[in-house]
Amino acid sequence: MAWRPSSKSARPGELTLEFERVLPAPPAVVFRAFGDANELARWWGPNGFTTSSLEFEPRVGASYRIEMQPPEGDRFYLTGQFREVDAPARLAFTFAWADPDPDDVENQVDLSFRDLGDSTEVAFTQGPFKTEDRRALHRDGWTDSFDKLERLLSAQA
Repeated sequence: MAWRPSSKSARPGELTLEFERVLPAPPAVVFRAFGDANELARWWGPNGFTTSSLEFEPRVGASYRIEMQPPEGDRFYLTGQFREVDAPARLAFTFAWADPDPDDVENQVDLSFRDLGDSTEVAFTQGPFKTEDRRALHRDGWTDSFDKLERLLSAQA
């Protein structure tokens, strides 16, 4: 997985996170892993975290809420709104912590799914971030999540 510190769509000086990842399933299956609450709950979040509850039904303009439980400490919430839903090609949504850290800002996640036959290339962009530390936190969380998703999809193949 190649990480790049900025995106072509970012404004100069904006901190964004961008990468591509090839997953071992066709686009419809990969999109369902991102778009179906039951599927999402199976792999979402950093290692050791669980997804306690989800209000997640991708429709343009609809809101979502994900409850996350770390291995230690209190659960917390992620909220946002769907901006684009074009199955199985694109998914875009805002991303905000319900009780944000002072360095958190609402940002947007954009996912594109490219058909490679038996696999799918996912192009991911998230931003902007206020600080490098917050971008690194998200990079680590998404890396763990994509690793879990890849293992799940490989086991289903």
